[in-house]
Amino acid sequence: MKLPRKGSLLREIPILVVVSLFISIVIKAFLIQAFYIPSGSMQTTLEINDRVIVNKFWNFFSDVKRGDVVVFRDPGGWLPPAYEEKRSEPSQAIRNALVFVGLAPDPAKQHLIKRVIGVGGDRIVCCDKSGSLVINGKPVTEKYLYEGNKPSEMTFDVTVPKGYFWAMGDHRAASEDSRYHQDDPNKGMVPLKDVVGRAEIVIWPFNHMAFLPVGKDLSKVIHVTK
Repeated sequence: MKLPRKGSLLREIPILVVVSLFISIVIKAFLIQAFYIPSGSMQTTLEINDRVIVNKFWNFFSDVKRGDVVVFRDPGGWLPPAYEEKRSEPSQAIRNALVFVGLAPDPAKQHLIKRVIGVGGDRIVCCDKSGSLVINGKPVTEKYLYEGNKPSEMTFDVTVPKGYFWAMGDHRAASEDSRYHQDDPNKGMVPLKDVVGRAEIVIWPFNHMAFLPVGKDLSKVIHVTK
């Protein structure tokens, strides 16, 4: 068997690198992307420093549903202005690589991750006499809430318009979500066009690896009492 020449192999390496980068870019742009969790607003579903895989391909074939945990772009004013500390060139190169694969947050792109509580047409009220969140006139059981948290300390009565959703963190006492932006132009609603994708898997750290409930499992997440 004739072995390839050394020069031939060296010429193929740049091609392989370019192809690999192209495939990575396509995957990140249209299929999946890893995101870093910087805060405790989704505890204990997601912990600080968790890395999650977000399904972006799902956007093309499925609607946002109650109970979905989604990543979305800042609708405007939810997050403080981005700040990035100055770094040496080698350090910045490493940082950029980590951002590219989702192992570090990208300060230039403002994203949030929250749970979808209501979608277009839903009326959401907090709270009834028992302290439960009410969706379309029926109390809901939120088993994912951070231990000791109430559905909300803040009262509200909102109806979600078509093309938007109402988002809240699982750690209600530590989440500045739709409730805190009712005076904004969108009145706390998040445009569907700002959704990046649905969070599906915690991939890091290993001791917290888990699939997030989706599809049929959503009945276990937000159950509308009959």
